[in-house]
Amino acid sequence: METEGGITVRQALELPGLRGGLPEVLTCADRLDRTVRWVHAGEAPNIPALLKGGELLLTTGLGLGTRPAEQRAFIRRLADRGIAALVVELGPRFGRLPSAIVEAARTAGLPLVQLHREVPFVAVTEEIHTEIVNGHYALLRRAEEVHRRCTQAVLGGGGVPQVLGILADFAGNPVFLETPDGRLLFAAGPGTGPAGAGPLQVWEGLRGARAARAAPPAGAVLVEVPGGGPGTGSVRARLVLFAVSGSLLTVHRMAAERAAGILAVVLMQARQEEELAARGRGDFLTDLAEGRIAPGDAPAQAGVLGFRPGGDPLLPVVMRLAPESAPSGSWALLARAVAEELAGVGAPVLVGVRPVEGRVPLLLALRPGTTRTALADRVAAALRAGADRAGLERPGDRTPSAVVVGDAGGWEAAGAGLRHAAEAATAAHGLGDRPWWDARRLDIDLLLWRLRDQPDLASFVERSVGPLLAHDRTARPALLPTLEAYLAHAGRKAEAARELHLNRQTLYNRLARIGELLGTDLDDPQSVLALSLALRARRHTG
Repeated sequence: METEGGITVRQALELPGLRGGLPEVLTCADRLDRTVRWVHAGEAPNIPALLKGGELLLTTGLGLGTRPAEQRAFIRRLADRGIAALVVELGPRFGRLPSAIVEAARTAGLPLVQLHREVPFVAVTEEIHTEIVNGHYALLRRAEEVHRRCTQAVLGGGGVPQVLGILADFAGNPVFLETPDGRLLFAAGPGTGPAGAGPLQVWEGLRGARAARAAPPAGAVLVEVPGGGPGTGSVRARLVLFAVSGSLLTVHRMAAERAAGILAVVLMQARQEEELAARGRGDFLTDLAEGRIAPGDAPAQAGVLGFRPGGDPLLPVVMRLAPESAPSGSWALLARAVAEELAGVGAPVLVGVRPVEGRVPLLLALRPGTTRTALADRVAAALRAGADRAGLERPGDRTPSAVVVGDAGGWEAAGAGLRHAAEAATAAHGLGDRPWWDARRLDIDLLLWRLRDQPDLASFVERSVGPLLAHDRTARPALLPTLEAYLAHAGRKAEAARELHLNRQTLYNRLARIGELLGTDLDDPQSVLALSLALRARRHTG
């Protein structure tokens, strides 16, 4: 039987020290497989209060009391402390154990042993403690062997699946690596190596049960994989072992703790290498955009990075994340998630990251038969899905991320297209949430964004729409949405009324009130142009 680094009561009784005392088991012979965590010898009446559980208590019975009630109470207190067994040496105190002690031990489920010969308790204690220490050392050696095998697997080019496979074989149970919030990263089962159908079915079956309760299933082992950072960053992942094929023991937890240390290094190395590669691609795309790479040299350098579009036109795309997003350490996950999402696009793609600017620049090959709009739709969806998987796209962000698509062209136009898309992506923040923006339709907003700190622009906004904004702060209904809808539909009143769910007369009345407040004619093209610019400028100055 596995004794978790100790020995059982039965094994202790078979050692020379106790065997020489001619031990006789009086009660609970079926519970002699209890593990002995430690040995304690003593005669004090208050000795139960000094015990922690799992001890083999040696005594001559001086502290057991003289009256049956005292003896029964003493035995109950020992049982409540969870000791492994009570061993009483017969002699001056007891020629034989009183029935009150025997019956109390039987009732409490406590193994009771009497010794018919005197034995040196010091020698017995030393002998059993030596066995316990040797047992713990054996556990450490077994756990260290798992650590050695995992280390060899990593040095031989293996990674997370190989480490999990070694641990699963050792534990004889499925092993899982999950994120701190409980999402599955890798799985392995005994004899399967990398994830197979068996462990994944186990995960699927237990996922609902784990979601329904905070505590893990009984017998499970959970070990945190350190991340090396403060707070939540101190945990990169969690190693989970479920007791499916057999019990999980102390040695399995010890092995899992050692494997967690190796996994921390593997994950850290993978993240650093992945982020460095993504940053390198981002640097290349930025250098191309800023003219530090000549168009004639760009194809060869891109080829080194794995991007070979052939003679197809290149579509520049830039995603700019919300300023409150992009916490430190998320860029490697973002780059991997975006690359995986774009794998289904069916076109060569080069994805980079620029953490300082909060940007994700990329170039894609526009294959024959694919329209710019269709490719932009798929790329924008992939970018947002990747950002969501990386935890960087949150519904509550005040300014959602913006995806801007430039003009398709050759390498000569790719740099300028990336630069235009990057600048337009900055200007697109605050303009509303849409799948993607066409860089060509953001030129006015880009110009206004560049002028956003100029006092003249703020004065222009105040002169143009200030009275209307002042009205909406104190009166209802607000009229600004009516003006915005009217201008968005280029003065087509019927379409504006449908968007606002108003009848025409109500719309006419509101437009008349707006014209009165602003002192302008909403049918005059020059006035409409000025109001349109003012509202667009307000998004950048407000």
